[in-house]
Amino acid sequence: MRQPSVISRRVAAATAVLVVAASVAACGPEDKKGGDSGAGAAGKPAKGGTLTVLNSKPQSDFDPARLYTSGGGNVPSLVFRTLTTRNRADGAAGAKVVPDLATDLGRPSKNATVWTYTLKDGLKYEDGTPITSADIKYGIERSFAAELSGGAPYLRDWLIGGADYQGPYKDKKGLDSIETPDAKTIVFHLNKPEGEFPFLATQTQTTPVPKAKDTGTKYEEHPVSSGPYKVVRNEGDGERLALERNPHWSAATDDQRKAYPDRIDVRSGLDSAVINQRLSASQGADAAAVTTDTNLGPAELAKVTGDKKLAARVGTGHFGYTNYIAFNPKVKPFDDPKVRQAIAYAVDRSSVINAAGGSSLAEPATTFLPAQAAFGHTPYDHFPAGKNGDAAKAKELLKEAGHPDGLTVTLTHSNEKDFATGPEIATALQEALKKAGITVRLKGLESNDYSDTVYNVKSEPGFFLGGWGADWPSGGPFFAPVFDGRQIVRAGYNFNSGQLDDPAVNKEIDEINKLTDLEAAAKRWGALDEKVGERALTVPLFHPVYKRLYGEDIKNVVISDWTGVLDISQVAVK
Repeated sequence: MRQPSVISRRVAAATAVLVVAASVAACGPEDKKGGDSGAGAAGKPAKGGTLTVLNSKPQSDFDPARLYTSGGGNVPSLVFRTLTTRNRADGAAGAKVVPDLATDLGRPSKNATVWTYTLKDGLKYEDGTPITSADIKYGIERSFAAELSGGAPYLRDWLIGGADYQGPYKDKKGLDSIETPDAKTIVFHLNKPEGEFPFLATQTQTTPVPKAKDTGTKYEEHPVSSGPYKVVRNEGDGERLALERNPHWSAATDDQRKAYPDRIDVRSGLDSAVINQRLSASQGADAAAVTTDTNLGPAELAKVTGDKKLAARVGTGHFGYTNYIAFNPKVKPFDDPKVRQAIAYAVDRSSVINAAGGSSLAEPATTFLPAQAAFGHTPYDHFPAGKNGDAAKAKELLKEAGHPDGLTVTLTHSNEKDFATGPEIATALQEALKKAGITVRLKGLESNDYSDTVYNVKSEPGFFLGGWGADWPSGGPFFAPVFDGRQIVRAGYNFNSGQLDDPAVNKEIDEINKLTDLEAAAKRWGALDEKVGERALTVPLFHPVYKRLYGEDIKNVVISDWTGVLDISQVAVK
């Protein structure tokens, strides 16, 4: 969370999704989801054929150490298996963590500071050699090497000695906090209780890497597969990726990946409009094509809504993400809670939703945590403004705050037309707040300048647009980085925009992190969200919804609430 590479991946990924997603109007088609009965073309899914993936962004850094994934990723999950993984199921069922290489979700001890995993029998690499616990330990250790940076920072933060470890190329001794007493057992020693370690174990850093086959920075060209597919071609740093079956992968050890197609051809660097045009036409190989990063755009909307066959080929997904107004209470007049509350009452969420693309692409938010049980969502609305805002209540609060004649404030936003933190949302808020006597001056910044400004405590403005997404579907990685005072970063990227450092809040975060009962933890996260929400340090605006086309020969469409997008490990083309 504290590294520029992390924010660039998280914000860039979310922005890339929203740029196209939010441009679809409210009359988008209903979702048609699959199951083993199939979706798209008629008939049950069967093995065989080639699945084509049409993407705008290349699958770069195809090394398990360097990837920043959630649940193991989409394309990466076809090649890299991890200790645990996401449940490959539709909707809320897909927000659960399940075993992958391991026999279970891990066995906690010593107050969740020690986690022990046992590997399944019969696990093999693409060359037929057995996968061992030592390979997983080595795979994790190489993710600490500076030349292989980019992955999630949790292991560095959580493992004893992780903060100072430089990776196996410089320190061949390895991390003492990862033990492998035998070929099938791996034990992790953490510096604090972490009940959500099973979620972290889904990250690609827990992918096994055979030390003898490690080629350092060149490993991404041909990583050794532990999944159902192996890399046979990698060009242009992931722009063209060709995968074929791993003959030594066994479904007997993997109940999550269906592995229906014989081959998978990933083609990236394409314009989003071209991707949607090709998926819509479904000619030739494109009939058996999907996209993992491109949503419907406005140019395709009329054709989709006017064609029932096209409408049946649109998948709808939800990913844990919240777009919100952020306040810096260190800056006047936002140091006054009544001013922050007044703005919360003045917000017209209907106009914000329209600016974000319509109700089929953005759902109104009054809670910081996303509206999913996995996050512990607890419904609340501390400043009920209705659909169109409550200007009278806002004026009343402003008067109490000493601004009977209103006030003038500056709203910082991105100039990128991302329908999330860009000028469309900013303008909608400007118009709504004007009704409450609040004059809003808009300050647009270019994308990089925007991130560098709002995520730095030295330059953070008092009033700006923000957004936050989850590394996994739980309250922990969603709530703590924004409200845990110990995660305030003075020299680097800071996400605690309200700079909240409340000992009671910090203590409750620690208490929840000790829980290994994830359902019990979720309820506590929801309760804490409701409590902190009273302070109006943020004003939740909306949760995005994603809509994507897929080819007419695609069967078995599964879209989980973990990723919000089609899971290509389930897709069949026959």
